[in-house]
Amino acid sequence: MTRQKLVLIGNGMAGVRCIEEILKLRPDAFDITIVGAEPHPNYNRIMLSKVLQGDTPMSAITINEYAWYEERGITLYTGETVTYIDTANQVVHTDRRRTTAYDKLIIATGSLPFMLPLPGIDKPGVTAFRNMKDCELMVETAANYKRAAVIGGGLLGLEAARGLLNLGMEDVHVIHNSRYLMNRQLDPQAANMLRQELEQQGMKIWLEKNTDRIIGRKRVEALQFTDGTRLNVDLVVIAVGIKPNVRLAAESGIEVNRAIVVNDRMETSAPNVYAVGECAEHRGMVYGLVAPLYEQGKVLAQAICEQDTEGYHGSVLYSQLKVSGVDVFSVGDIEDSQLSTMQMAYDGIRRTYRKIGIRDNRIVGAVLFGDSGDSNKLLGYVKQGADISVLQQEAPTSSGGTGGGTTEYVSGLSDSETICSCNGVSKGTITAVIREQGLETFEQVRECTRAASSCGGCKPLVSALLQCVLESGDEDAVQVTPLCGCTTLSREQLKDAIAASRTSSFREAVTALGWKTADGCMFCRPAIRYYIGVLGRLSANGRDQVSTAALTAAADTEAADTLAEGGAYAALANGTYAVQPRLYGGVATADQLRRIADAIERYQVPLAKLNGDGRLELLGLSAAEAAGVSQTIGGPVAAHMYGRPVASVVTCGGIAYERGAVRDSIAVGAALERRLEQLQLPTTVSAAVSASPLHRAGSLVRDIGIVGVPSGWELYIGGSAGIEVKEAKLLLTEPEERAVVDIATAVLQLYAEEALYGEPVWQWLERIGVVALRERALDPRSRRALLLRAQNEAGQSMAIRGECS
Repeated sequence: MTRQKLVLIGNGMAGVRCIEEILKLRPDAFDITIVGAEPHPNYNRIMLSKVLQGDTPMSAITINEYAWYEERGITLYTGETVTYIDTANQVVHTDRRRTTAYDKLIIATGSLPFMLPLPGIDKPGVTAFRNMKDCELMVETAANYKRAAVIGGGLLGLEAARGLLNLGMEDVHVIHNSRYLMNRQLDPQAANMLRQELEQQGMKIWLEKNTDRIIGRKRVEALQFTDGTRLNVDLVVIAVGIKPNVRLAAESGIEVNRAIVVNDRMETSAPNVYAVGECAEHRGMVYGLVAPLYEQGKVLAQAICEQDTEGYHGSVLYSQLKVSGVDVFSVGDIEDSQLSTMQMAYDGIRRTYRKIGIRDNRIVGAVLFGDSGDSNKLLGYVKQGADISVLQQEAPTSSGGTGGGTTEYVSGLSDSETICSCNGVSKGTITAVIREQGLETFEQVRECTRAASSCGGCKPLVSALLQCVLESGDEDAVQVTPLCGCTTLSREQLKDAIAASRTSSFREAVTALGWKTADGCMFCRPAIRYYIGVLGRLSANGRDQVSTAALTAAADTEAADTLAEGGAYAALANGTYAVQPRLYGGVATADQLRRIADAIERYQVPLAKLNGDGRLELLGLSAAEAAGVSQTIGGPVAAHMYGRPVASVVTCGGIAYERGAVRDSIAVGAALERRLEQLQLPTTVSAAVSASPLHRAGSLVRDIGIVGVPSGWELYIGGSAGIEVKEAKLLLTEPEERAVVDIATAVLQLYAEEALYGEPVWQWLERIGVVALRERALDPRSRRALLLRAQNEAGQSMAIRGECS
């Protein structure tokens, strides 16, 4: 196959990360050329402050050495600038008169420092703080001069000022035009605490101060302020912000607003031209933090590799100050005028401050000073728009480093929880790599997983996790238990093996996987069929576009065996089956009752009784009789061809007849049951809807429980009334009836796709964690995708049911 020509303009973090993602997806599909204006390979720009502060050598911030490009066959031109893009002929021109043709082009030109239009701005001794060259100039100046001023009291300016102090400059001033530091990220209380801390470190802070001009003959000598005062300095660092570097795109006829305009697939207005990073404007937003840029890079890689992608839908911005001895974190909305209420905690002795912003009972922002141990958790809450009830369930951690608080916190996280937000690295990934590769140092973990390799804010968490894993040794290692005597594979390994083999029937699977017995057993047969079914459905909803006809053919092949083992019907101890008439929300009409009575007489049902939920069950039927009874009463005929059903949704007396009722539980129960009846699940799932917080329907011991409360509906998950009784955990509070049904459906669709066969909901929840589930179910784009797959599932099940009957 002929390789396409892929050109990347810009050798920075966002663009090269996108190339890395492309190489993961399609390593042999492209001849790649990268043109970078700086004379260096790819390096971590946001760690320049650590270099300046003396914490990290310049050599340590290089992300990819020259050898990395050579090993992957990437052509790299450094110190070279693209001057024009001929979008009609798909060719780029550089300042060295080089022309390079492309099939696909990525613009990742990043941003430029915003230089104030001040008289004297071009004098020697005035610099920005943006790249390696700026950093080297500041180091050289500090060796010969002692007085510096940083214009800009934001994140970058304070990091630069701290670095200049570390370099030995005696007078370091921060000039800020606002009434408090970091006014875009902090509230006045946190900013005042920050100012006090920095002044104790030796900085001199000037607030509400505006510079009029830079004075000097051969080089900078002083700053003149608009109020007439003057400050003698030898170095001026401008750190007042950045502006997207869009000149190339604009001059090449590509649509530009604040930055290069892109859609959800990161496509520009020109064909086969994409933009990513600080030079891209998505839905009116331009992002300057590394985590959103990496998220964009993943989406762009999928688009360029012609894979299905939900697209990029924006990111939640957060800030973490990288200054020695100062722990500051901020995310979302924290201004009092933006909030309906807030949770605050101030400790003047420990010098810690915590404020959580709340609007409409949702967590919308947070600021932490002095202890950012809860930063990852709060970032997750803001991303999810979590209900304030989570603040009552989870006490704040206490961590100021790698001490006990942080260790206890990371130990309590599920494997799916994110440790490094910048690079999207989970606890499970880090733990597995430490064990598999025998890692012993933080530096090794950072190198192998990239956790803490960007902003470095999660270093305490990574260090604490490493400590936990090393101390635990092999005691946490999981022994592989075979699913059954027919195989050596565990439940987890079986699912992965079927996904890799892409088999479409039980016979194909046991042959491909080397089963010891050709027909399997009662344990492995349903598990194999379930994994084939659920993976086939996911494939049908994805890029492979497996047809309904193909799924129907597979269903026909397995139909007899499936019915023989129960299919849609519950298996009983004596080998017979039970049918539970589907009465939505527990409500029966006269016509339904007549049809049930007819079925009992026609098929001589041995036993008809109410179960523990007060629902009617018809017991003692053969598989064929169960199918006949189901057809007579209007229920599904083998609708659940490979999975297990949602049992009837239990409801209480409802708004009209239940004491204390505040919501219509019967209507919601019926709506929920109709939405869930076609889902294929790894085990039978129970659901209940209660009209009030009295939980009359037993909603706290169900897999899914919905409870009417004055503010709307509470959704609980993971309850159990089985051998091990479990109380369900509150997932969220939702004011809208339809929305809570949507979210419950999305949760169970996710459970169907990711749980192991036979794994109850509560075990799955403990494995993935409540916070991770909230993030997946409450994120609008993730929920939309899950609901679409659930809708397709229902449609395909109905089609197969019709063709099989």
